[in-house]
Amino acid sequence: MPVRAEKEHLNLILGSHLTTIHDTLHVLDQTASSSLDKVSWEDVIKMGDQVSKQATTVGMLWTGEKPESKAIEENMASYFNTLQGFLLLSHGSTVGAGPTLSSSVHASVKQVVDSSFRLMKETVSLYEGSHSKDHNLSIPQLVGAVWEACSALKKTPATNITAIGRGMTQVAVSVKDVLREMKELKPGSSDDPADKAVGESCVETESEPRDDNSNEDGLGNDLSPEEMKVAERAVVVVSNTLSVIKELIRSITGLLKLEKPNDNSSFVNSLEKLLQLCQEIGQQIDEIGACLYPPQEIPTIKASLDKIHSIIDVVQEEVGGLQGASDVFLEACNALRSSLRQLASELSTSSTADIEAKVENITLANK
Repeated sequence: MPVRAEKEHLNLILGSHLTTIHDTLHVLDQTASSSLDKVSWEDVIKMGDQVSKQATTVGMLWTGEKPESKAIEENMASYFNTLQGFLLLSHGSTVGAGPTLSSSVHASVKQVVDSSFRLMKETVSLYEGSHSKDHNLSIPQLVGAVWEACSALKKTPATNITAIGRGMTQVAVSVKDVLREMKELKPGSSDDPADKAVGESCVETESEPRDDNSNEDGLGNDLSPEEMKVAERAVVVVSNTLSVIKELIRSITGLLKLEKPNDNSSFVNSLEKLLQLCQEIGQQIDEIGACLYPPQEIPTIKASLDKIHSIIDVVQEEVGGLQGASDVFLEACNALRSSLRQLASELSTSSTADIEAKVENITLANK
């Protein structure tokens, strides 16, 4: 058979395999029925190892002379059969899985599938091209990508509790990052009239060469005294928010030690709700952090404070329903509420001072 005909034949076979895998992936979009036998994640990992071995076999086709189309066809069949088995086992592992665990499983599985597709498409593509050293370099890289995707399965959460706990930890890390950035905010130049006069007298020198990094590196370092007070109060709010999330994670861990049923659907649903609430808090903290740079967006900050206050009430109620509200957790919630009120008060004071300053400037301008 001519090379072109063989290439077309291989492409047809590849297309058929890809269609089958795509159809199976559509099934994976749905959580497995509770009537099915649950597959352990360890079995999925073992099947992933088989996919890795198949990828190695495909890579070995190109270590010597150009492989025959029959060898490529046979390897494709073996590879996709193994991949299909991997997908079915992955689907079986989602029996009883909540949204968070299902999402984690789907993301990990998709990495294996995507890297497999790239490897097999390149294998068929190389068959028609010249068998050169440069072309062969792409195959080891693609095989390596499959290995990495399969190896990452070992880091994928195997239970609802682990997946949800990891999600809460990610929120805590994000809040901690915002806190670090907020602590880097610094006051700007003095508001002393004499300093302003000096600044105004130097306007003519503005066009002279300056250090280009002086302003870029100092982003957010020009806060007025009033804005700095707001920023300092906001730091306390974010710090207390981080404490609440940490204590929430500890409370859930404590419940697990009391042998709460991991597969209890109502328990998992409550944890899913708590994760969603944590993520909403994280979004509001991001909003506050972004609004602290001058000019500060006072109305937006106030709105975020109100939302956080409401969310904390729901979080506390949900944890109480699980009988996991420790004294330390309750203290953290109360400390956060207190800091929210203090920041709200500071915002009102700052807003009033800002209005008075604007009125005074208008009066001076009209004289």
